[in-house]
Amino acid sequence: MPIRAITFDFWSTLFRDANSEPRQQIRIDALARAAGVSTEKASSALQPVWSEFYRSHIEDQRTLTPQDAARIAGANLGAVIEEPVLSQLAEVFATAILVHSPEPIENALEAVRAAAEVRPAGLISDTGVSPGSSLRQLLDRHHFTPFFRSMTYSDEVGVSKPRSPMFETAARSLGVAPDELLHIGDLERTDIAGAKGVGARAVLFAGEHPESLNHTQADYVFTAWSDFIKRLPALLA
Repeated sequence: MPIRAITFDFWSTLFRDANSEPRQQIRIDALARAAGVSTEKASSALQPVWSEFYRSHIEDQRTLTPQDAARIAGANLGAVIEEPVLSQLAEVFATAILVHSPEPIENALEAVRAAAEVRPAGLISDTGVSPGSSLRQLLDRHHFTPFFRSMTYSDEVGVSKPRSPMFETAARSLGVAPDELLHIGDLERTDIAGAKGVGARAVLFAGEHPESLNHTQADYVFTAWSDFIKRLPALLA
């Protein structure tokens, strides 16, 4: 099938995860205030929250939400955090990424612009405690938004990659069939497997994780966006 649309992953594909420690400290401090405990106890209570997020993502292929994080953290502390404090805590969890943000990877914006000039472009991203609503703001802040015709997030679809609804939803919003997508991402088990599962072409972006080049089923691999831009006409041909 011809490639009629191009989709991108977010984490470690367009953005690298910078500033995670101060971002996490915002959440620790907020939990400590909400539950009336020390920051040390709040920090300890959040560790199993991230483990549960990861387990759900891998085993259930489902994305938990900031509200889930606030509830689980409260339960870990044996604290009853009632409304509206619970919702306020979840909002802090969700928006901490807008205070201490990840950074765009070199030439990622130029790559998205180049793709959008020749095919409809979209985003297909799993989320975590930072939901799609926050990632949208980051993309807008860094001028990616005008080039995306659609953005598909796991917390909004209800499942995560590699589940086919993530790719089917994106394809539908771009006006193409799933097997007409060229999807670019950094993770073999989500991006590459998910794209292959719907018959799409898969591109491994290994700029942040070059070790992933050793074991991939991707159709194409890149370690720099400048290389992708140069080779894009040949990919589409």
